[in-house]
Amino acid sequence: MNTVSGSGSAPSTGPGDRFHDECGVFGIIGDTEAANLAYLGLHALQHRGQEGAGIAASDGQKIRLFRGRGLVGDVFGDYHIAGLLGDIAIGHVRYSTTGEDSLRNVQPFVVRYQAGQLAITHNGNLTNAGMLRDELERRGSIFATSSDTEVILHLVAASAQTTFINRLVDALMRVEGAYSLVLMTPDTLVAVRDPHGFRPLVLGRRGSAWVVASESCALDLVGSELVREVEPGEMLIIDADGVQSLRPFPRKPRRSCVFENIYFARPDSQLFGLSVYQMRLEFGRLLAHENPVAADVVVPVPDSGVTGALGYAEASGIPYQRGLLRSHYVGRTFIEPSQQIRDFGVKLKLAPVRSVLEGKRVVVVDDSIIRGTTARKIVRMLRDAGAREIHLRITAPPTRGSCYYGVDTPTREELIAHRHDVEGIRQYLGADSLGYLSLDALHRAEGQQRGLFCEACFSLDYPVDPRPEDRQAQVPLFEEPS
Repeated sequence: MNTVSGSGSAPSTGPGDRFHDECGVFGIIGDTEAANLAYLGLHALQHRGQEGAGIAASDGQKIRLFRGRGLVGDVFGDYHIAGLLGDIAIGHVRYSTTGEDSLRNVQPFVVRYQAGQLAITHNGNLTNAGMLRDELERRGSIFATSSDTEVILHLVAASAQTTFINRLVDALMRVEGAYSLVLMTPDTLVAVRDPHGFRPLVLGRRGSAWVVASESCALDLVGSELVREVEPGEMLIIDADGVQSLRPFPRKPRRSCVFENIYFARPDSQLFGLSVYQMRLEFGRLLAHENPVAADVVVPVPDSGVTGALGYAEASGIPYQRGLLRSHYVGRTFIEPSQQIRDFGVKLKLAPVRSVLEGKRVVVVDDSIIRGTTARKIVRMLRDAGAREIHLRITAPPTRGSCYYGVDTPTREELIAHRHDVEGIRQYLGADSLGYLSLDALHRAEGQQRGLFCEACFSLDYPVDPRPEDRQAQVPLFEEPS
């Protein structure tokens, strides 16, 4: 969602050592159980954000909102859902990044302006948000959050156009960067994706109802049929008359985020016309061909390396084993032991299976190495469990650059692949060998979709000029609907 405060991703195996996607969005129109279905859809998207969730619903006259900090199941009770009346609803799950972790940054945002009520959810990052925010403040706008999403609302409100859709198009013509948006007026649902198509967005059908979501796994959970992607640069307007498709923006080269298929998306999703599961299997197969090694067992780092490890084991003929087990009961905070324990955080989340590892030559498969701190602790843990050799294999190229299009990443100077070559990284990690998937192999796995992905975190070839800027939150003056 934001450069200052964001929203959404799978939990990492170590604090600060994994990329985090910013959020997940969901919308439905034409079903009297809209809020209930939005709640289920957000459950399916929980991996995209665990720090906040919200749902706004409309009965055709008034938009009502409930949101809170925490997991979807903790934020909403039956009482909250029952109060969200109507056959239109939008929802959001959030992962906060370097900015303010407060309720006022949890989406949807619901506001009242000259033309009436409007609700918005956003997955992405506006690279020129700081410049636009400064301009709007000079013209008298007062911001209620530290979110770049709010810039879009102010641009809509300030537009000289006379209809909501024209106001929205006018606003989005001014922004740069990544956005997959789901918006709602009291009687209309709108889904729109930026012209590069950085972040995912799909359209589904549930009987007479229409559904939009960040991933197809959310459609599956609510019993919707996947119709198609919302195309880059496309705006869908859905109301009682059906679905209208507009393409109001200048066409630009498609650059969908490749890290969605590498890590962010759930394996059961279909994204960008591809099966996430099959892509990750192929990454593992190609990795085995490019980086073979004599070994006794292939072990994934759970859960991120599981599918790639299956592909590596299949292509190499080395047996696949679960040599590391992940605890699913660890939250983001925990009580530190009074006596220091080496690698405590990783040990709390991952446990080695000594009978699988002891005396073995082990291939360890994961999707990425960011700072290297967690991978180093995992290597040490495996050695302590008796592994004779440790060969680390990564189902992506080295991560050399930060992302500015809706992914929470460290600065480039913090990325280990920016500071070291592969041999230097291997030495730091303490592994016996280290192999990454090459960019050429990544392109082979993409098949006919080759050339349609943003790979700037590997290649440093940024499709949109990255201009991250610091911004300060102001007093919250926005309406908080009941």
